[in-house]
Amino acid sequence: MMSSPVAPDWSKGAIVAADPDDPLASIIVFQYNPFNVRRDLQPTTSGGGARTEALRLEGAPEENIQMRVEIDAADQLETGDEDAQLMGIYPQLSALEMLLYPKSKWVTETTNRLQQGEMEIIPPEAPSTFLVWGNRRVLPVRLTSLSITEQMYDSNLNPIRAEAALGLRVLSYNDLLPAHPSYALFMAHQVEKEAMAVKRSAVRRSVRNATGLPSGTPGLS
Repeated sequence: MMSSPVAPDWSKGAIVAADPDDPLASIIVFQYNPFNVRRDLQPTTSGGGARTEALRLEGAPEENIQMRVEIDAADQLETGDEDAQLMGIYPQLSALEMLLYPKSKWVTETTNRLQQGEMEIIPPEAPSTFLVWGNRRVLPVRLTSLSITEQMYDSNLNPIRAEAALGLRVLSYNDLLPAHPSYALFMAHQVEKEAMAVKRSAVRRSVRNATGLPSGTPGLS
């Protein structure tokens, strides 16, 4: 079927893990964008009981994101992709799962150091991970949950269709040191959000002026 000449050029969502040891394997582009993205925001308040503290905001809200990502090897199998024929969608699933694992190299080195009598070993930091959802939403995140439902297999029991439910927690300046690159990234995201909110306010003022409604009209002030 021919595509419409006016059809939009859709962007693909992605999760990017800044891993200097293996940058290519750390870019996970969604094969199909999720139809729904759930975002839960909880305000960060002082929590004090005094009336003067009830409306104080101590920082950015805690934001959690949930989405379901479909992964399907049908197109690759149809075109004779060798990786899909040999492994199905194991590579795509493994890339997601590795966001929750320390590197095997670190595990081996840690085991050797413990066997040599070293008493305390500091766990490594996970790679800086980002949710890329359009050019206005690039967020530092931490993968908090991953649930994979494998739905179809090939003759060798390689999964060839699956749905991955992702739970992501947005990391704000509440969580990061100012010197961390993700600190500035989140701050830029908030500044962009503030700019869009101002545009919304300008639209409401235009509606109020065009209709002649008084300035105290709820929702248009």
